[in-house]
Parts: sequence; structure tokens; C-alpha cells
Amino acid sequence: MEYNIKGKTAIVTGSASGLGLAIVEKLVQEGVNVVVTGYKKHEDTDERINQYNKTVKAIFIKCDVGIEEEVNSLFDEALKEMGSIDFIVNNAGIWMTSYIKDMKLEDFRRTLDVNLLGPFVLSKRFVNYCIDNNRKGRIVNLTSQAAFHGSTSGHAHYASSKAGLVGFTISLAREVAPYGINVNAVAPGIMETRMVSAIVDNPERKQKYIDERIPIGRVASPEEIARVIVFLLSSQADYITGATIDATGGMLMR
Repeated sequence: MEYNIKGKTAIVTGSASGLGLAIVEKLVQEGVNVVVTGYKKHEDTDERINQYNKTVKAIFIKCDVGIEEEVNSLFDEALKEMGSIDFIVNNAGIWMTSYIKDMKLEDFRRTLDVNLLGPFVLSKRFVNYCIDNNRKGRIVNLTSQAAFHGSTSGHAHYASSKAGLVGFTISLAREVAPYGINVNAVAPGIMETRMVSAIVDNPERKQKYIDERIPIGRVASPEEIARVIVFLLSSQADYITGATIDATGGMLMR
């Protein structure tokens, strides 16, 4: 499949590890320049950036996407260093655990700040950049099956933020389609990532999910989800906007 994205530039939030890292590595394989972001560097971040720079241009920018000023600085620095931006992948997210009866207001707010307001701020900057410069662009937002199923395991703030992100994706897609900007979302289920280590590192709990909630019968690898995201950034998805692609192994069927 020809993606036709070689030489483009992408900002991928939360991409120093987990799904974000898998997205970056798939983009680099396709010849896309990448801005790797995270609230901190990991031990292997510099080594990975050096490796990417053998074939594409890659930089790391520290950013807490839950803080508006840091998101704006991220966009400004990325544009200055890379020269242009073609793709935004709003991947960064947090997954706190607390039932509503015990939930702290600051934890609910922090979850919304990172999972919903951060994507809003970065998308707004990108959309205005594209419109002002008569450029087409792509945005992919990472939502979750929890946006549609809700949570029964103490993640109502997470589910609420991801449901809001679906509504934001649709609304933004309607607004910017006339400018040649496509906006879509991907809803993963359970993946082998650190964020859901409470599930995937617990054999009994993991098996319970597989037996009762995942018809395909296994947990996803981050690389499987990354392929869906890269497809949505590619020319193969020119006629798709405002959509949420379910990549849940059947946890979510609509």
C-alpha cells in the first residue's frame, strides 16, 4: 500500500513510549519527519532520536500537554525546528483510577486537561497554521472504547474525557473539511502498554478481559494500532473525516 507521506512532518504527543512510540517508529519507516514529545525523556529517548535521524529529521520536545503554555511552546518550537507541520497525532493521555464516590475534583480536571483540552489547544494551533498558509493537513485523535462503553472499573474521568474527544473530533472535522483538513479518531481497546499495566501485567485480570470482553481473543500490540493511525494520515484515507475507527478486537462493535 502506498501511503504517499514520505517527507511530511508529524507531531505525535506522548510518543516517548507505548503506543506513541509505535506510531513514531511506523512513521519513520514511511519516511516521515517526527516531533517526539513527552512530559519527560526516557532512558532510550536520545538513542532513538539519533537512530531516526539517520533516515528522517527527528527531534524531542518536552511537553506536558495538560498545560496550555507548554502546548503552545511545543507547536512554536516544532514549527521553528522542522520548518513545516503536516500531521498532528493527539496520543498523550492519562488513566487515573478512582471510583466517582471517592474521586478528587483535581484528578477529574487533570484528566480533562491532558486528554481533552491538550488536543484542543494543539489542534487549534495547527488548524490556524494550515488555514493561514493554505495548507492541507491531518489530525488523528486517540480516543478509547471507554468513550462508548463508559467505565465500570474506576475510570469515569478517563471515559468522560475520551467521549468528549469523540465529539470534538466530529465538530472540528465539520468545521475544517472545506480547508482540506481531515480529522479522525481511533478507539483502541486493551494494548500491551505501560498505561494499562494494571491489566496486562495481571495474568488473571488480563485473561478475564480476553475471555469476557475481547472476541478476537487476545490483547493488541501497539504496532497494530499504529498501522491504523498511519493509514488515516495517508493519501489512502483522503475521503475519511469525522470518523472514529474502532481497533478493539471486538470490545467495541457498532
